[in-house]
Amino acid sequence: MIVRIMGEGQVRLADSHLTALNELDDELLAEMDKGDGPGFRRTLAALLAKVRELGEPLPDDALEPSELILPAGDATLEEVRELLSDDGLIPG
Repeated sequence: MIVRIMGEGQVRLADSHLTALNELDDELLAEMDKGDGPGFRRTLAALLAKVRELGEPLPDDALEPSELILPAGDATLEEVRELLSDDGLIPG
């Protein structure tokens, strides 16, 4: 799966990592529902760090279609709300 982090680039991520990412995504949704700004910021940073850790960066000139688009680390709670689907940022 190709994942784009807005403002950073793309990484190739094995589908087997989606379970771990979904756990962080669920935490992020819960924090957003509660309006927990500090928790949201912390969990978003953890989610992006996990994607960077588990993924293999694609070259900057690669233009692969992204199957998943994640917000930048400095995105606001409101900006992330606009990106959400019913399943959160990560489907499944």
